[in-house]
Amino acid sequence: MQSPPLKPRLGISACLLGAEVRYNGGHKESRLCNRTLSDYFDFTPVCPEVAIGLGIPREPIRLVGDPEQPRAVGTVHRELDVSDALTAYGTQMAEELGGICGYIFMQQSPSCGLERVKVYQDNGRPSEPRGRGLFAAAFCARHPDLPVEEDGRLNDPVLRENFITRVFAYADWQRTLAAGLTRKTLIDFHSRYKYLLMATHPVQYRTLGRMLGNLGQHDLGELAPRYFSELMAALKKCATRRTHSNVLMHLSGYFKQSLDGEDKREMQHLISQYRHGVVPLVVPLTLLKHHLRLHPDRYLQQQVYLQPHPENLSLRNTL
Repeated sequence: MQSPPLKPRLGISACLLGAEVRYNGGHKESRLCNRTLSDYFDFTPVCPEVAIGLGIPREPIRLVGDPEQPRAVGTVHRELDVSDALTAYGTQMAEELGGICGYIFMQQSPSCGLERVKVYQDNGRPSEPRGRGLFAAAFCARHPDLPVEEDGRLNDPVLRENFITRVFAYADWQRTLAAGLTRKTLIDFHSRYKYLLMATHPVQYRTLGRMLGNLGQHDLGELAPRYFSELMAALKKCATRRTHSNVLMHLSGYFKQSLDGEDKREMQHLISQYRHGVVPLVVPLTLLKHHLRLHPDRYLQQQVYLQPHPENLSLRNTL
C-alpha cells in the first residue's frame, strides 16, 4: 500500500474552489477552502452534474419524492431524471478517489448536499425530514469512515476544528497502514490518540482501550478496521469546554513533581478560565506546552491532542 503524502488530499465540490460549474454558470467560492485550507491540503475538485453530461448553464435539478430514496429531476422538465447517473458516478468516484483523507461538499445541493437538502412533494413544497444529495449519498456509503463536511458548517469554529482534526487522524492511519500494521504499531497509534479521544468521547475512549486490551486473542486483520471505524465515529463528536478541561487537568498532572506552587496555581487558574469561557483553548495549551518543553516527557510529547493539526491554522484560537 502506498503511503499518502504528508499534505493530505481532499475531495471537494468544484464550485467551492471558484470553478464556474453551477447551473447558472456561476460558482460558490469558499474563501476558507481556496485561500486558507489550500495551503495545507491538496484538493481534487469534482462536479458530478457536469461529469454526467449536464451542460453549463443548465436547467436546475431538484430532489423529489421519498426523502429516503428521492429522485433528481429537472425543475422545468420533470422527464429529465439524472438520479441513476448521479448515484453511479458517486460509486465510481468512491473507487477512483480511494487516496483522499476527507471531502468537503457543497451544502443544499441535490447532488452534493450531505443533509437538509430540500425534497419536493407533489404539492410543490419540500418535505420534512429533508434528504441527501444523490452523489454524496452514494460516495459516503462506500467510505463510511471518511471525514466529510459541508462548506457552510465549516464556518463554525468548533465544527471546522473537529473536521480537520479527523482529516489528519485519517491520514495518520493511512500512513500507519502503509508502513505495515502490527500489533505494536496499532497499540502505539492508539496511545498517541488517548487524550484526543478522552476530549471527544470519554466513554468510547474506555471502550477502545478494552478492545485492544486482549489484542493477542484477536485476528489483527479483523480487529484493526473495526477499531478504526469506532475511532473515527468517536472523533466525530465535538469536544466541549468541560471535556477539554478534564484532559488539561490530566495533562497538568504529569508536572506535579516538576512545577512549584506558583506555576501549578497559574496552570489551574488558566484551565478554570478556559472552562468558564474567559479565554480560548490555546491559552492553557500554550502554557502546558511551555512546561513540556522545560520538562520533557516522551509519552506526553507523542500525544496528538497537543497538536492535532498544523499550528498556523490557528484552529484552537477561537475554541
